[in-house]
Amino acid sequence: MTQAAAFRAKAFVWRTLQPAADWLVVAVAVSLPWSTTATGVLIGLWLIAVLPTLDAAAVKRELFTAAGGLPVALWGLGGLGLFWADVSWSDRLAGYSSFHRFLVIPLLLAQFRRSEHGMRVLVGFFAAVTGVLLFSWALVLFPSLPWHTGEYGVPVKDYILQSGEFLICVFGLFALAIDESRARRHWLVIGMLALAFLFLANIAFVATARTTLLVVPVLAALLGWRQFRWKGLFGAAIVFAILGGAAALEAPYLRARLSTSLSELHAYESSDSMSSTSVHLELLKRSAVIMRTAPIIGHGTGSIPEQFRNTAVGNGGVSAILSVNPHDQILAVGIQLGLIGIAVLIAMWAAHFMLFSGSGLVTWIGIMIVTQNVVSSLVNSHLFDFTQAWLYIFGVGVTGGMALRERDRATAAQQAKRYENHLSGA
Repeated sequence: MTQAAAFRAKAFVWRTLQPAADWLVVAVAVSLPWSTTATGVLIGLWLIAVLPTLDAAAVKRELFTAAGGLPVALWGLGGLGLFWADVSWSDRLAGYSSFHRFLVIPLLLAQFRRSEHGMRVLVGFFAAVTGVLLFSWALVLFPSLPWHTGEYGVPVKDYILQSGEFLICVFGLFALAIDESRARRHWLVIGMLALAFLFLANIAFVATARTTLLVVPVLAALLGWRQFRWKGLFGAAIVFAILGGAAALEAPYLRARLSTSLSELHAYESSDSMSSTSVHLELLKRSAVIMRTAPIIGHGTGSIPEQFRNTAVGNGGVSAILSVNPHDQILAVGIQLGLIGIAVLIAMWAAHFMLFSGSGLVTWIGIMIVTQNVVSSLVNSHLFDFTQAWLYIFGVGVTGGMALRERDRATAAQQAKRYENHLSGA
C-alpha cells in the first residue's frame, strides 16, 4: 500500500468509524436501563467500530496509569487463577468470563480522552433513566395498563438496578441545582429539584433496594463535603435525618422494607430462617470460612460454586444453600484470587476514585458511580453482574476519559501561558 493510500484509509477510518464509535457508546448508555440483549449487541458493534480508531500509543498510555492498568491487572490475575483452580475447565472459563469486561476500561478512557462527545453519553443515559421513571409511575397510577412485570412499579429489569439508577440521577440533579442556584437561574433550580424529588418519591413509595438505602447517606455526605466542606457535611447530615425520618414515617413501602430487614435479621439469629437476609448472612459467613482455607492466592478462578458445595451442611435450611455468588464483591474475588486479588480490586477502586479529584459535574458523576459500586459491592457482586458491571465500566470509562481530557486542556493552557510569559520576559 502506498503512503497516499494509507493516508486515505486512515482518513476514512477517522471520518466514519470514530463518530460511529462515539454514537454507539451513546446507544449503549441508552440501552443499559432497558435491555440486556440490546446492550450486549451494541457493545459488540462498538468494539468493532472503536478498535480501528484507537492509536496504540494512546491505549498504552492508559494501560500505564493506575486507572487503566489495574483493571487489566485484575483480569490478568484472573487468568493466572485458572491454573490453580481445582474444578473443571468449563467451570474455570465460566468464572473467568466475568473478568473480561475489565479490559474495556482503558479503551473507553482512551476514546473519551480524545472525543468531544462524552456529554452526549451522559445525557442519553439520563434521558433513558427518566423514561424508566415515567413508565414506572404510569404503571403505579394506571394499573390496568397492558404491561405485566414481576415487580410492582418496575417496568424493566429489576428493582435493585432501577433504584440505583434513580439514585444516580437524584444526586446528579442535586449537584446541578446547586450550581444553577449560584448562577441565580431559579426556575432551572426548581425544575431540577422537582424532578429529583420525583425520583426520590419513586424510591421511597414504589420500589427500592436495601442496597440503595446504604448508598444514600454516603452520597449525601460526599455531596455536602464537595460543595460546602464541613458546613455541607453537617447540613447533609441534618437534611438526611429530616428527609429520611419523614420518608420512614410517611412511606408505608419504605417503612415495611426496613421493618422486614430487622425482622429477618432477628430471625436469622434465633432460627434457621430462609429469608433473603438470612441467605445473605449465611453466604457471607461461609465465604469467610472458605477464604481462611486459601487466604493468599484463593481457590482459583471459577471455584466459587464448588467451594459452596463443599461447605453446605444438613439436608435443608439456610446452611444447605448452594450458590454461585457470595453476594459480596470483595469475597467473590477473594475466594478465587485470595488477598492478592482483593488488594488489586481495592486499588482499582481507589485509582478510579482518585481519577475524579477535580471539580465540576463530570467528576461528581464519576465519584457517584465509583462510590455506589463500592458501597453496594459490600452486599452484592455487582462487578460480576451483567448490567451493574457495564454501568460501572462505561460510567468510569466515559467520565474518566472526559476528566482526563479536561485535565489535558488545563495543562496545555498552563504551558501556553508560561511560554507567553517567557516570551514577554525575554
